[in-house]
Amino acid sequence: MNKKYGRHTPAFLLLFLAQKPSYGAALLAKMKGELPYCFADSAIVYRSLQDMEKQGLLETKWKIIEGGQPQKWYKITPKGISALADFAIDIKQRRENLDFFLARYNEVIKEEQN
Repeated sequence: MNKKYGRHTPAFLLLFLAQKPSYGAALLAKMKGELPYCFADSAIVYRSLQDMEKQGLLETKWKIIEGGQPQKWYKITPKGISALADFAIDIKQRRENLDFFLARYNEVIKEEQN
């Protein structure tokens, strides 16, 4: 497991960026508002975005909001779309393994209760 950030933080960021470009604070707020369990904080989000930018999964552009500080906006690239598809496959496989675990766990618990 990658200890630098939550295992699937990059996948969720790419998913949200596939919907529309955004900036770091808005992405973190979206994760906290929409995910059932958000384990990311601002450091994790920005580290993930920086790593994905270096990998060519994202392109960036600075926007200056009137009266505010510049914001670094992120947009997914074709390479990022491909990585998103890879994440989807990985998550599906992990989900199948976790479903197996939970089903087997429930069987064990039922046996112990009888």
